[in-house]
Amino acid sequence: MNTPPERQPRGEISLQTVAMPADTNWNGDIFGGWLLAQMDLAGAVMAQQRAQGRVATVAIDGMSFLQPVAVGTVIRCHTEIVHCGRTSLQIAIEVWGALQPQGRNVLLTEGRYTYVAIDEHGRKRQLPTETRTDA
Repeated sequence: MNTPPERQPRGEISLQTVAMPADTNWNGDIFGGWLLAQMDLAGAVMAQQRAQGRVATVAIDGMSFLQPVAVGTVIRCHTEIVHCGRTSLQIAIEVWGALQPQGRNVLLTEGRYTYVAIDEHGRKRQLPTETRTDA
């Protein structure tokens, strides 16, 4: 599946890294679980900033693996908050990378992650009012 040429990444870059040989599956492509972990880290960066403290991942919704990722691909995780509630945030995460040899920037993977703000004891806490969309 090719990303339409007019499509651009949404949100801000929260994480950028290189796919390495140790991250491959039995076919030689990057393992989907590795991509999920990178997306979770990127989403947590944004969630922690908005929550102004600790967060925990509570759900992953709507995952789509659109392109195989090769070793050496520089991936960029773009994040955008799509909903803030009383204690939780839903973040859309897109993984973009340049496919070789063309060097074309394409959407590789996308999904929605939900994080909940937690206190120092791991219990839910309210998000700061200025970050909520239901306030």
